Amino acid sequence: MRTNTSYALALVLCVATVACAKEGNMKLTSPAFAENQPIPAKYTGEGADVSPVLKWEGVPSGVKSFALICDDPDAMSVAGRVWDHWLIWNIPAAATELPENVEKKETVLGSAKQGLNGWPRLGYNGPMPPRGHGVHHYHFKLYALDTALSLQAKAAKKQLLEAMKGHVLAEAELIGTYERK
Repeated sequence: MRTNTSYALALVLCVATVACAKEGNMKLTSPAFAENQPIPAKYTGEGADVSPVLKWEGVPSGVKSFALICDDPDAMSVAGRVWDHWLIWNIPAAATELPENVEKKETVLGSAKQGLNGWPRLGYNGPMPPRGHGVHHYHFKLYALDTALSLQAKAAKKQLLEAMKGHVLAEAELIGTYERK
């Protein structure tokens, strides 16, 4: 049931975001991988397992902070739920990127807070689908918010989505792939 609730919250947030995103054409990119292309092993559980550099542009006016969620919806067929790889919020409004290898601690980059991923661990843990399970798609979703969230570190995705509700000005997404053979 928790999966359905989380999915419903994400869907509501997505619909609300599409309506609000017209002001800015926010775009999320990475020098490490292109849209719908493989994520290098360095950024996976088989490599150094560090977060990739993520850059954004086209931010709408009125942004007070950013939040980022990275998840793997293909994990539904293995884990029975979307697998969360990274939750980070209260990224400063002046930021235009997240650096490589963001530390795995509660507060980073001055004021940004990190939540618990699917393991549950703090910070980023990269792709590592089961061997032979095929290509998985990792969705890095950046949200431009009209507020800084009063959400404590170590929150789960459901809590983050609830805190963001009604505060999303725009959304951008970058999808990377990974397959363990």
